[in-house]
Amino acid sequence: MTRAGATGPLGDPAVRPGDLGVPPGRPVRHVSDDERRARLAVRHALAPAHRVDSPEAAARAMTVLHATEPATVHLSCRARVGSLERTELDRTLYDDRTLVKQLAMRRTLFVFPRDLLPAVWPSASARVAGTERARIAKDIVEAGLAADGDDWLDRARSEVLTVLADAPLGRTALEIRRAVPMLDVKVAVRRGEFWSAPRVLTHLGVTADIVRGANTAGWHTSRPRWTLMRHWLADVPAPWSAADGYREIVRRWLFTFGPGTEDDLVWWLGATRTVVREALAGLGAVAVTLDRGAFGWLLPDDLAEGADPGPWVALLPVLDPTVMGWKGRDFYLGPHRDQIFDRNGNAGTTAWVDGRIVGCWVQDPAGVVEVRLLERISATARRALEAEAARLTEWLGGSRVPTAYPSPASRTLPQPAG
Repeated sequence: MTRAGATGPLGDPAVRPGDLGVPPGRPVRHVSDDERRARLAVRHALAPAHRVDSPEAAARAMTVLHATEPATVHLSCRARVGSLERTELDRTLYDDRTLVKQLAMRRTLFVFPRDLLPAVWPSASARVAGTERARIAKDIVEAGLAADGDDWLDRARSEVLTVLADAPLGRTALEIRRAVPMLDVKVAVRRGEFWSAPRVLTHLGVTADIVRGANTAGWHTSRPRWTLMRHWLADVPAPWSAADGYREIVRRWLFTFGPGTEDDLVWWLGATRTVVREALAGLGAVAVTLDRGAFGWLLPDDLAEGADPGPWVALLPVLDPTVMGWKGRDFYLGPHRDQIFDRNGNAGTTAWVDGRIVGCWVQDPAGVVEVRLLERISATARRALEAEAARLTEWLGGSRVPTAYPSPASRTLPQPAG
């Protein structure tokens, strides 16, 4: 038990290092920024010798893949899989269904390894579902659709499920709106905000009643057929308890991103400090010191220092899970936060050299990938990035990838001399 008034390593009333098997004031060791960047290269399958052989392995390496923009999933896998055809990812998502799209942490759409679904449904997804229900119910009333927002939402959910019950291949959002008249509305809630049917589908998705099934558009556009989860997965796994679910997600996050701070985990999970501390305690996580005076956490069987991954470069897409993995980003982002992230905290494309962001990449009107640098780098690193840009251009095959999240650096950026 934590004594009243005791503080954790970040200065908050909390589980102390001693509560997690580490003597107070004596973390097991120090993990420098250099070591964190080396771990990132290996764990995130970005260094050439550590790339993986399938989209499933890439998703497991990253715990989950960001899917806010559909192209991100493909480009994140391309950066980590030794040889990847775009059709291979479609196979895993829509044929084998070993990877599944699920709304979860921070109300963000992710691609999950299928075996992680029973952990996220009762934990991170359930938390988002509760928050989203309250917002929807309030907006229904404010929009004048009903006096009881919860009742209206329940009826709408029920009608959608009925419509999808006899559609094993699913229906598009347009088809669902036409079949459920109460959803076929778009009304103002407040100035600049509107109510429309997708919010009901989003809520059904976060509660795992339905899922984004087969895509009816190209690989970089999302127009799914919404499908009952029980139709999409032949055997829907039973959810775990919320505590077990959070503990498993934190375990995988620590292996992928550790060492990370409590603040990193609270932000990434979109959860509370209590949830994070209970998960860390249940895992027996141990404290380490980090550069700049912070404390981080590692799994108890993951304390050894890894090997040097060697030199590497990478071109990562908008909202890539590596870029979005931590709240504290100085060790890989340096002074470039305002150039890479927009005002809402969304990361644009990034160019990496040996575990640090050094710029971004864009495409010209013909689809050719160009690297834009934020700092001077060696001639060797520049040539490596140019070669990677040529490989990415070839892989894209003339496709230009749209994005709703262009970074300041991608809009205009003078090149450093030298």
